Amino acid sequence: MSYLALLRLAGPEMLVVLAALGALLVDLAILRDQPARIRRWLGAAIAAAGCLSAGLYILNVPAYGRALDGMFVADPLTQMVKLVLLGLTLLTVLLSVEADFTDHISEYFALLLLATTGMLLMTSAEDLLPIFLALELTSLSLYALVALRRQDLAATEAGLKYFFFGALAAAFALFGFSLLYGVTGATGLEAIAKALRGRGFDPLLAAALVMVMVSFGFKVAAVPFHLWAPDAYQGAPTPAAALVASGSKVASFFLFAKVLLWAFPESAGGAGLTTFRAGWMPVLAVLAVASMVLGNLAALAQRGLKRLLAYSAVAHAGYLLLAVLAVASEESRTGALASLVFYAATYALTAVGAFAMAALAERTGGSDALAELAGLARRSPWLAGGLAVLMLSLAGLPPFAGFVAKFYVFAVALKADAVHFSLLWLVAAGLALSPVALYYYLKVLKQAYVVEPVPGEKQAGSTGAWAEGTVVGLAAGGLVLLGVFPHVILGPIEAAVRAAGF
Repeated sequence: MSYLALLRLAGPEMLVVLAALGALLVDLAILRDQPARIRRWLGAAIAAAGCLSAGLYILNVPAYGRALDGMFVADPLTQMVKLVLLGLTLLTVLLSVEADFTDHISEYFALLLLATTGMLLMTSAEDLLPIFLALELTSLSLYALVALRRQDLAATEAGLKYFFFGALAAAFALFGFSLLYGVTGATGLEAIAKALRGRGFDPLLAAALVMVMVSFGFKVAAVPFHLWAPDAYQGAPTPAAALVASGSKVASFFLFAKVLLWAFPESAGGAGLTTFRAGWMPVLAVLAVASMVLGNLAALAQRGLKRLLAYSAVAHAGYLLLAVLAVASEESRTGALASLVFYAATYALTAVGAFAMAALAERTGGSDALAELAGLARRSPWLAGGLAVLMLSLAGLPPFAGFVAKFYVFAVALKADAVHFSLLWLVAAGLALSPVALYYYLKVLKQAYVVEPVPGEKQAGSTGAWAEGTVVGLAAGGLVLLGVFPHVILGPIEAAVRAAGF
């Protein structure tokens, strides 16, 4: 394939990179002496233009194919995931317009777009080398974003913890990839699967699999690799935390499922209580249960919205791992992958909206403490209504998208082994912990609707905040729409999964 054809396939990534370079150039060369507000507006405009042009390119240029011997793949499914990632970045850019936390404005938007580029590459990579490069481009950009608020000790500590954990995860990934190459002599995911066919499950392959799962466990914040998440979410600038919680989660779970499915289809094993077999499924089953239990129970004790969302993300990682487990079964593979994408996309949309509320609380009240939301329904009924939609969707209640996503995951998990219902115990654990999740989400709404505000203190919603309010409104509206009409996106996702050969 010619380089021109490769550039055609990688058009969205190229447009986002050009926008990152444009944001740097315009700000550093022209606007350095202008007020920070003007610089933020122009940087946000350039970033938004890059994301919009990349999205329009995907919608209007049907560039499908494989490049560099299958290292880079563009098909309907990857393009749909890329549209989700670009939409989440757009919401993050909108959230950044009024976020006055740094003078390094051009660097902030450039890092934001480079992180998005890494996520886009993660969705198309099907070889160990570009997978690692995409992971590191995303990770290094996010490390810098988390620590960008240099005058804040909490942000510096969060960035260091995120970096150290990430460096360790990268080392595990490299070691695991090197073992895979040593075992198979290949780096492409399909070539690895072909080399492992009929080989059996030997100790060297087991070591490689464990290391790969440790690395991705960090990326998706699954227990016990989640320790970075609460501090990173708490200390990071809120727009950066929103991208970590949303776009990074979507790209990481999609790539994780693809690596396990394409490279290790015969090494899945079994995760049922009566059908246990060695492989990656029993490991993921343990991680899923541990994430659901610890994430939900730890969230009960949180008094800050961002830390509550961090532990909520850990719990939702457990539900998403359940969808990854269902991908192993041929009977449920199409539905499982579609449910994974749908759950990840709707959760990410909710997370961006929830972090917009945290940003509003920080900007008008001074912190993200739940107490800052006291009396929100009286000050701003529309914002309180949006918050209610976000929290109830996270809890998985109808008629919101979170309910459809969770129901779909449970349904495909039961379908994965309709004879023995091997994943039933995981579904039961998820259902049993749902009331716990509902409790701490209702605790947030109690502040907004029941608790009286402290007289004389500024709190969330007491002053105008159009950017945060717009993001909350868009997220809440999308969750209602997808909850009532899920086929609007579920149908295209399932068609894209089938077109991709799953």
